[in-house]
Amino acid sequence: MSVARERLERWLQTRDERLSGLPWLRTETHAGRTVRFVADEILVQDTGTAIAHRTLAGLGHRTSEIAEDEPSAGLRRLRTSGLDVSAAVRRLRGQLPQGSVVGPNHVFMSTPHEHGGPFGPPVAADAPPAKLAPSPDNASPVRVVVMDTGIWLDSPLPAGCYSATPENHETVLDGDADGMLDSDVGHANFIAGVVAQDTAGAQVRIVKILDSFGVCTEADLAVAITGLTDTDVLNLSLGGFSIGDLPPAALSAALQTFLSGGDRVVVAAAGNNGIADRPFWPAAFAAGQAAGGASWAGQVLAVAAHDGTAICEWSNTGPWVSVAAPGADIVSTYINHELFTSGWAAWSGTSFATPKVVAAIVDRVATAGSVTAAAAAVRAEAQGNPLGGYPALR
Repeated sequence: MSVARERLERWLQTRDERLSGLPWLRTETHAGRTVRFVADEILVQDTGTAIAHRTLAGLGHRTSEIAEDEPSAGLRRLRTSGLDVSAAVRRLRGQLPQGSVVGPNHVFMSTPHEHGGPFGPPVAADAPPAKLAPSPDNASPVRVVVMDTGIWLDSPLPAGCYSATPENHETVLDGDADGMLDSDVGHANFIAGVVAQDTAGAQVRIVKILDSFGVCTEADLAVAITGLTDTDVLNLSLGGFSIGDLPPAALSAALQTFLSGGDRVVVAAAGNNGIADRPFWPAAFAAGQAAGGASWAGQVLAVAAHDGTAICEWSNTGPWVSVAAPGADIVSTYINHELFTSGWAAWSGTSFATPKVVAAIVDRVATAGSVTAAAAAVRAEAQGNPLGGYPALR
C-alpha cells in the first residue's frame, strides 16, 4: 500500500471512530447512501407543534417526556428518548399542510470530509512566489461570508484579508487527543485564502458553524443563515443527504428567509461522493424542482469540481449542478504547524471549487451592477466553456 493510501485509510478510520463515538448522532442507509441526523429529535414549525405532540404520543411517547425548545423564531425542536425519527417524520408529513416545515435535524459535514481531501488530508505545499497581502482600501465592497469551521489565527492568511469575532476563532487542533490534527482544522483558512487569491479583494467574514471535525446540525445551520444580515455572497462548503431525498425543511425555510427578495446568492459545494443520482443539500436547492419551485432557487449555485481536463471522478454531479470549477490539488493558506512549515497546503474537494466561483462572482459585481446579475454572468461565461457536459470555470 502506498504512503498516500495508508494516510487516507488512517484518516478514514479516525473519522469513522470519531463519528461512531458521538452519542447524539444516528446514521441510516437510504437508497444506498448514508444519511446522518440527530437522535431522538425532530424539527417542526410552531404552527404544527400541537399535531407533532399528538403524533409522538401516538408513537408511544408520553407528553411529559417530550422536551421542546425554539432554536429560532417559528421553529420548534421536539426531543424524546427512543424516538423513531423516520417514522415520526413520515406521519407528520402526512398530517401537516403541504409545504410545512417538518423533518429530522439532519447532520451536515464539510465537503472534503467524506474522502479526506478527497485524495487524503491536506499536504504541505510551498508558499507561492506572490504571497497574500491584506486587502487594499479600494477592495471590492462585496460582503462574503464563509460559514465553515472557525478561523485558526496562526496562519499565513493575513488578518487584513478577513474578519472574525473571537467566538468564530478556532482554538482546537486535536480535539480527540489522538496525536493527529482534527480533520477540518484550517478548512476556513483554506477557503478564505482561495477567495483572497482569486479576487482583487473582498470583505470576507468567517462565521463558525462546523466543529474541527467538520460537523454541524441542520438546526444550527438554519439559525446561523437566518441571522445573517450584512451578506451578499454566502459560501457553504458543506452538506449531506436527507431522508427520502426530500429538501431539508428547516434549511429550506432559512434559505427562503435569506434569499427571497434580496440581491444575494448562495454558492454551495456539490459534495465528493462521486454520484449523480442523489441530491446533496444545500447545493441541490439550485434546482428549482428540488426546492419545490421556490422563486429563490436561481440564487443558489451548486459547484462540482474539475481538474482542468475532466470532472473529478469523486465530485458529485447531476442535473442540479450549476457549474464546475477547479477543485483538484488547490494550493491555499492553511495553518502554521510543524507538519506545514510554510503554512500553505494542497487540498482537493468541492469545498475548494466553491470559493473559486465565489471569487468569480465578486469580480463581476462592478460591471454587472448587482450580485445576482454577477452570478448570472458567471453562469453565462461558464456555458461557453463546457467540461464533461457541465458549464465550467477554468
